[in-house]
Amino acid sequence: MSGAGFLAVDSGGSGLRVVVGTAVGDGSGPPGPRGRRVSGEPVRTGPRGIDPGHLLGQLLPMARSLAEETGVARLDTVVVGAAGLATLGDALRAELPGALARELGVRTVALAADAVTAYVGALGPRAGAVVAAGTGLIAVGTDLSRWRRADGWGHLLGDCGSGAWIGRAGLEAALRAHDGREGGSALLLARAEECFGPAEGLPGRVYPRSDRPAVLASFAPEVAACAADDPVAARILRSAARHMADSAAAVCPAGGEPRVAVTGGLLRMGDPLLVPLGEELARRLPQARRTSAEGDPLDGSVRLATDLATGSLTLPSDERMLWVTSLPSG
Repeated sequence: MSGAGFLAVDSGGSGLRVVVGTAVGDGSGPPGPRGRRVSGEPVRTGPRGIDPGHLLGQLLPMARSLAEETGVARLDTVVVGAAGLATLGDALRAELPGALARELGVRTVALAADAVTAYVGALGPRAGAVVAAGTGLIAVGTDLSRWRRADGWGHLLGDCGSGAWIGRAGLEAALRAHDGREGGSALLLARAEECFGPAEGLPGRVYPRSDRPAVLASFAPEVAACAADDPVAARILRSAARHMADSAAAVCPAGGEPRVAVTGGLLRMGDPLLVPLGEELARRLPQARRTSAEGDPLDGSVRLATDLATGSLTLPSDERMLWVTSLPSG
């Protein structure tokens, strides 16, 4: 059995991803991840925010089985990257560290916003900015003394440039064409009716849905598919790229040569979005160095856990973004 290990967690809209590993090598293997588990059940939220009991109910069995499977005798360090932590994490901060100490003997716990784990996965402990763009959108930046965030306000109040934003703009253009108003797109109207049925019924198929952001975002690839032949679709993607660059500029450090990366599922839309995005980032952040993301949010949780376990964490602490607590041993 190996010695002290870590548990790294990515809790998002599609469920939990969990890694157990060690921060230093030993006789049983090199440092790094040693085993993984996935749960397809997202952690519930309720009146108290993210539900710590529901998280623990999934996490503890996975952690114990992974520790046994990988031969990691003791889990000293836990990092949980959680969607919604900044605004819905009070119950997690109050209850999770003590429960992990009791159940697993953990000594150090870090709770991180998923935007922070996306940042660390993409850039590591460097100054810069990361735009995490999927169904929603948030930008996070740091000069290594404090964190800054922009957007991430949800599909009704923000997430500008996100998949939901692009999809909604595309459907609006479709309905404009249906009505005969300026700014409409016949091509997007045809695509919308292929995806959702007759235009008159579209509100009834979107508004009542509890997963409305995902429904809207499902139309974003259709907007990208039309962009080469439809100036309305191309303008929507250009506007999305401008919003993404605006958020990156709002959080990017002003001095030096900061790095900027974009991560998330929206990158799968390819050149129709990525070409204008590159142009808008170059215009808004000429001093920044554009770089590809090194890894994803789970990689970020692993990096944070490794740095915490080895005492080499250099990123700033922040109750809402990256909160670290040490627990009494024994």
